Amino acid sequence: MNAGYLSIIREIMIGLPGVSEGICFGTAAFYVSKKLLVRMKEDSETLVVYTPDRDEWTVRDENVFFITDHYKNYPFVLVNLVKVKKSDLLLILTEAWRSRAGKKLLQKPLK
Repeated sequence: MNAGYLSIIREIMIGLPGVSEGICFGTAAFYVSKKLLVRMKEDSETLVVYTPDRDEWTVRDENVFFITDHYKNYPFVLVNLVKVKKSDLLLILTEAWRSRAGKKLLQKPLK
C-alpha cells in the first residue's frame, strides 16, 4: 500500500468527528457510526468513496472520478489517487462524512 496516499487520507478522515479506522475487504477503511465512508482498493492507487452525488463527481473529471460495473448499483465512486487534486480529495471525503454522520456529529467542529 502506498503509505503516502494513506497518510493523507488518514489525516483528513481522523479530523472528522466520529470517524474510526478499520479494515474492509483486507484494505484500510474509515467508518462513521459503523457505516463505511471510504476504503482503499487493493491496487493502493484507487479509493472507494461513498457519495450520494456520484454523477456529479464523474462528470467533473472522469479520469479522476469513475465507476466500474461492480459499483454500478452502489452509491460509491472510485477515485484515482494518482490524479486527484488534494482539494478535491478533501471535498469528496468531507462530503462522504456529511452524508453519513448523524445530527450530533454534524454539530461538532471539524479539526
